[in-house]
Amino acid sequence: MSTLKEIALTNQEAQIIFGKHDEHLRLLEDLLGVEIFARGNIVKMRGEQARVERAHKVFENLREKVHRMKYLKPQDIFDAMPADENRVISEEKQRQIKIEPRDAIVIGSKREMVYPRSAHQRTYIRSIRKYPLTVGIGPAGTGKTYLAVALAIESLRNGIFNRVVLTRPALEAGERLGFLPGDLEEKIKPYLQPIYDALFDLLKYEELKRWSERKIIEIIPLAYMRGRTLNDAFIILDEAQNTTGEQMKMFLTRLGANSKAVVTGDTTQIDLPLSRETSGLVICEKVLNSVRGVKFVYFNEKDVVRHPLVKRIIKAYEAHHSQVRKKDTFDK
Repeated sequence: MSTLKEIALTNQEAQIIFGKHDEHLRLLEDLLGVEIFARGNIVKMRGEQARVERAHKVFENLREKVHRMKYLKPQDIFDAMPADENRVISEEKQRQIKIEPRDAIVIGSKREMVYPRSAHQRTYIRSIRKYPLTVGIGPAGTGKTYLAVALAIESLRNGIFNRVVLTRPALEAGERLGFLPGDLEEKIKPYLQPIYDALFDLLKYEELKRWSERKIIEIIPLAYMRGRTLNDAFIILDEAQNTTGEQMKMFLTRLGANSKAVVTGDTTQIDLPLSRETSGLVICEKVLNSVRGVKFVYFNEKDVVRHPLVKRIIKAYEAHHSQVRKKDTFDK
């Protein structure tokens, strides 16, 4: 049975405890296994009674902390957990994710921190930090591109890399480039917009503009990567399912000294005109699966962090495709 409880905060308490864009509230939801709603300075917690009581206690602990500091760090939130709650609370959450301070991605701009929202996202973050090449495969909305971009920004801040290069294949998904208005650059820009969206969500406009003008951050179509060797760079290839085998090989061989690459894609949304087997991501999965230094991370509908309906849509499509495959096998 669901329980609802609320706590009233002062303006100062709410501002510090909520964090930028309510980031701290989202972390608390993951840690405590309850739904948290903020209306002005009133915080409402909904869920199982035991979890709601724990959540209320955590907010009381945080209120005491904010009177002694001007802002909260992730570690302060962990420290506010009751003694037996400094890990994930419920058994269900324990199976999904154990959030630790080291898993936080430090942005220090429009967003202060980014946290993993699932076990696969946590694995993805740790893999990108550890391996020269990480390949994230899974449905839309699982944070593959967003987390990669966040880690790229963090690496710039820490001086690990000198620049970030983000690229996508400019492949039509049911539309033709020639029928779109504008010159070539204007035609291509819509295909790169999802990368811009992630950057705008993470960085202040002035900072993104400055880094772009200085070519510290480059956003380019995949075709523009040919012939380049990228040293001291964090490179991201998005929508990799729409590359050909030759394009994928070309991209992977751009890696220079002290560089890191992340490849993201969804093998269920291939827009290539030929068969699925021509996808560079599918070929890459087969060819590099046992190569040292390469890590594959797989996501599913449970990792979707968009609207809750997206999870149900993905699950329904997977069930439909499974039935079609079974029918085709039976007919044969």
